[in-house]
Amino acid sequence: MQLSERHQEYWRRNLRLTAVLLAIWFVVTFGVIYFAPQLNNIIIMGFPFAFYMAAQGSLIIYVLIIWYYAYAMNKMDREFGVHEGDE
Repeated sequence: MQLSERHQEYWRRNLRLTAVLLAIWFVVTFGVIYFAPQLNNIIIMGFPFAFYMAAQGSLIIYVLIIWYYAYAMNKMDREFGVHEGDE
């Protein structure tokens, strides 16, 4: 099946969004672990920053990534006319 230029643009933008969000996920997940000794010199509310990011910060960022993906995809779906709404 041959995809139209509009379908190809939709998938290019979808893959670009996914790649950016996966890069953010990777940095948050593995960057904190890699730089933990240096990050432990920063203290937030009595806890080392690496501990704080592992216990709370990364989870908050993961939820924000999920929220933003859903928001951006809904917006993109409406733009390309492929949304599943009540319209």
